[in-house]
Amino acid sequence: MKRLLIVGGGSAGWMAAAYLNAALNYEGRKVVDISLIESPDVPRIGVGEATVPSIKHSLAVIGLNEHEFLRRVDGTFKQSIKFVNWLHNRGEHYYHPFGRHQPGPIDDSGLQWLRSNRSLPFIETVSAHPTLCELNLAPQMLGKWDFGEYLTYAYHMNALKFADYLSEVATKRGVKHYRDHVNDVEMTEDGSIAAVMTRSGLRLEADLFLDCTGFAALLIEKKLASKWVDFSSWLLCDRALTMPVDYAEHYPGFVRPYTISTALSAGWVWDIPLQNRRGVGYVHSSAFLSEDAAEREIRAYEGGHADNLDTRMVRFKVGMREKAWVKNCIAIGLAGGFLEPIESTGLYLSDLATVMLSEHFPLGDDMAPLRMRFNRIMSNRFYEVLDFINLHYCMTQRNDTEFWREVQRSEHINDRLQNKLEFWRAKPVANVDFEDQRFPLQQPVDASLGHSAPATAMDELTDPRVPVDTGKLFTRSSYEAILYGMDFMRSECDVRFGKNRASSTVYLPIQQRLAMASHKLPPHDVWLQQVLGMPAYVQKR
Repeated sequence: MKRLLIVGGGSAGWMAAAYLNAALNYEGRKVVDISLIESPDVPRIGVGEATVPSIKHSLAVIGLNEHEFLRRVDGTFKQSIKFVNWLHNRGEHYYHPFGRHQPGPIDDSGLQWLRSNRSLPFIETVSAHPTLCELNLAPQMLGKWDFGEYLTYAYHMNALKFADYLSEVATKRGVKHYRDHVNDVEMTEDGSIAAVMTRSGLRLEADLFLDCTGFAALLIEKKLASKWVDFSSWLLCDRALTMPVDYAEHYPGFVRPYTISTALSAGWVWDIPLQNRRGVGYVHSSAFLSEDAAEREIRAYEGGHADNLDTRMVRFKVGMREKAWVKNCIAIGLAGGFLEPIESTGLYLSDLATVMLSEHFPLGDDMAPLRMRFNRIMSNRFYEVLDFINLHYCMTQRNDTEFWREVQRSEHINDRLQNKLEFWRAKPVANVDFEDQRFPLQQPVDASLGHSAPATAMDELTDPRVPVDTGKLFTRSSYEAILYGMDFMRSECDVRFGKNRASSTVYLPIQQRLAMASHKLPPHDVWLQQVLGMPAYVQKR
């Protein structure tokens, strides 16, 4: 049986503990002995956090009931992200929803919209979610579901309460929990980690270590020197000014079933609704905005009632580990990398690494092929997220501040994304544009010979290929939502198809569903109150 020690708690550490225990130790089988140590000295940062739908897999594996989960984490539903003022700063908006209509075996909805006069936003022609969000309707009914295909959604949650909930579940199921401070790390002769030593005098050994110590990266960086790959050339923001807005102080009269991302002078504000408050945070670049100016902007965004609300500045760096798995240590969470949360990928990347580890867990002593494949997939996924976040900035047409003029410069658009955009100017986005596969012992093909190259030409511990989109997190649907929401190819379509084009149309099944929506789906706050027991707050103007 393998011994696994998770160093660091938080949502990343406790998600790993709970998931790996459920996925590997079940039905009387004991594959791994799991322990977690977290320091009482490390402060926790509590902000509203949004997720993507894939988190449902982890919740199901752990065995969490959805309603109980939502109660414990002050959770709400998330059907979409609404982007405001990203294109021109004229009050315009567009949605990136989780679900859309599939018209048939051939989906040419993007091309049909490009051929239209754009009288309707693209995403409203293929998805019911934008209108459902504008109506603030929940994606679930109060009674038995009889509204056709289920709606796709994720969650908003309090990340600190999520970590506490997972800690309770995991420890009840056998995960050992140490509240102690790691003050030294013992290494083996081959450069692996042998044990960690604590302030109280404990020496904790393991076969495998997870570094969940956040940006401190106590193991993966300070002991194993895994290189940090910097993404700041493409993502300029490096600060987040957070501000909780309690409903007891200000309740707007509803709970939105979506996240709002509003572009300001040097970045953007997230607005995440929970059951007891809204989490608001201004992600911005310190090179273009002072702390005092950021304070003024976030309070102006929120309104007069924000004058006395507390704020907290969080500094971050964007990038990833060149290798998240080195020797017998795997970095999960901020220790492994971070990208600004514009598309709610923080918990997703921790969740992904945990699921990946469960599927690549070393049952024997040879970790080399598992490390290679794990690192390859995690690298792919970070670059996939980088490209998609970078897309939001490079498509803007704002020129009202120095920040927005700067992000559009070609040196801030990564090569992978530039190549995609040029390719999609020649043809619409397609599913086949996101493919890749290769395994550790597979030899590279020598095209001149027509067969695999000799084994000596390949090192199974490395992969010389450039990263590609393989994770299916941001695929055709997501790219179309952002590209067409940001008015991609307008001038080119005027030339190709002429300016007198037919009006945009909404697919009939979407029209039919929306006609019945308000009769089937309750307001989001009503569902939260009746099903979860959320208090009925008094609206304050």
